[in-house]
Amino acid sequence: MKSNLIIIFISLILFSCKTYTISKASFKSQFTKTKEMKDKEVVINNPLFLGNITYVANDIKSLNVIDKEGKNVNIPNTPSLEMRITHKNGTKYHFYFDTITLENNVLKGSRSRFMPNLTRSIPFDSIAKIEVQEGGKDFHYQN
Repeated sequence: MKSNLIIIFISLILFSCKTYTISKASFKSQFTKTKEMKDKEVVINNPLFLGNITYVANDIKSLNVIDKEGKNVNIPNTPSLEMRITHKNGTKYHFYFDTITLENNVLKGSRSRFMPNLTRSIPFDSIAKIEVQEGGKDFHYQN
């Protein structure tokens, strides 16, 4: 009985997260379609400890992506939305989507909710693939 529950739990974790792709051109156009895009300070819950986490996020409300069947899907920007960038050399990096900015052809973002200053910058031209996934983590905006 116990082993069945463990198998079900692992299956839910592995198969419950939908992964989407977005072309570099589409990503760039969605991030540059408005000059009024501003960063905003947000507060999210901290699922591991009492209290909240405050950080600066982009103000994008949703993102147009492509699902496994090749259909366009519009997904909302949430604090648990994650982004995986694959370099042309095969190296992969993870970010939280709401921390992503695109400035002077350089993609910047945070890799951790608990250490928001842990950021990475990647030249946009070096990106081979962009994937977006609802990570299923228990983060929610508080304001």
